[in-house]
Amino acid sequence: MSESAITTIVTGLRHSFIQGVTRPEKWRRRQLQQLRRMLIECEADLEQALYDDLRKAPLEAQLTEIGFLVGEVDDALAQLSKWMRPRRVATPLALQPATAKVVREPLGVALIIAPWNYPLMLALSPLIGALSAGNAAVVKPSELAPATSRALALLLPEYLDRRAVTVIEGGVPETTELLHQRFDHIFYTGGGRVARIVSAAAAEQLTPVTLELGGKSPVYIDGTVNLAEAAKRIAWAKFMNAGQTCVAPDYVLGTPEVLARLAPQLAHAVHELDGSAVQRNPDYGRIINDSQFSRLVSYLDDGEIVTGGSHDAATRYIAPTVLARVHRDAAVMREEIFGPILPLIEVQDLDDALSFVTGRDKPLAAYIFSDAHTTKQRWQNETSSGALTFGAPVLHLSVPGLPFGGVGASGQGAYHGERSFLTFSHEKAVLSKPLQPDTLAATIMPPFTKTKEKIVRGVLGRLR
Repeated sequence: MSESAITTIVTGLRHSFIQGVTRPEKWRRRQLQQLRRMLIECEADLEQALYDDLRKAPLEAQLTEIGFLVGEVDDALAQLSKWMRPRRVATPLALQPATAKVVREPLGVALIIAPWNYPLMLALSPLIGALSAGNAAVVKPSELAPATSRALALLLPEYLDRRAVTVIEGGVPETTELLHQRFDHIFYTGGGRVARIVSAAAAEQLTPVTLELGGKSPVYIDGTVNLAEAAKRIAWAKFMNAGQTCVAPDYVLGTPEVLARLAPQLAHAVHELDGSAVQRNPDYGRIINDSQFSRLVSYLDDGEIVTGGSHDAATRYIAPTVLARVHRDAAVMREEIFGPILPLIEVQDLDDALSFVTGRDKPLAAYIFSDAHTTKQRWQNETSSGALTFGAPVLHLSVPGLPFGGVGASGQGAYHGERSFLTFSHEKAVLSKPLQPDTLAATIMPPFTKTKEKIVRGVLGRLR
């Protein structure tokens, strides 16, 4: 798409916003209802697109993308009136009579740049927040998931208000040109390298950004828990979507004794979840492209293979793989894996595990398997991560009331539920004070008389 065409589109969206198209609650509800209708009426097309891009199983597509989004829309519809309502706040005695409130107003035109790993959910989940808050929006799907990108480009204009929502497909040139435009908020999901480019472009326009990135989300496990049950949850969270999940467990920390007992349980869990012939399992996904496939295969020699290790370049298949005895400085530990490879890293004890995690970039999530209260408290008090869960990796995403986002290198800002609404809103302070009685002239305005001094000092004295 040409530079002039993109400029015309963004200008048109801004005109719609300025004209007040997106502000009424009725409009916002209508867009959310239409989005829900699209997800349900077109679920077969969306399932097929996700299969074409990632060989994602239809049921997994429902659980992690389509159904997840329907739930988010329903929550937004149920809470929208409450979210939009102004909040009254108390006014100091010295200002009375007066009233004060916080009014949540839409920012304007938002740009949503989506990734390829959950190409539907991560394009539309931020859009739910943008529409709820009363914004116009450009959705830029990932060109690396072309089937889903095309489905969004065809379906969103059919169901949503074209005056306020546009899909722009394309690759780096289109994204670059979009970043040259003036937006009121940019929401980017992806990797740190591109996030720096997005942030630099946004800084030129003083545009606020939300960055949903990733990082190496650790698992810590000790001998106080049922290792078989823990292994099943770890394997499910890790190998879902062939490991291409930003909040997937990236590696496991444990003492040599615990990891020796855990390793066969992980192998058993993989067999139980995906079967003994994983390559023929229609529910197990594939790696998105050849570049990612080659990078992941290069990690397979970084440890002793407990289970998995097989791969096929023609179909970009990599079996769910667990690696034992992985060195802390191995290549597989230098960047987010983003694939179906799970390293087991030996630590001496809890202190060693905490030191290992806190000595690295802050992760998007940390997953702790321990029944020891002290251990849980130490992870909560001594580490920083976007999220912390005990015994339930990945599931925090399904709680609308929990903000989802990173910290430090794993991202900035958060969304889901009301936090999505707030991300795309400005909270405007509104103060109203009548001209009569003129309490300001009688207290804080010059000339300063003895009477005023007595009043002011009396009020300040009560505040101390």
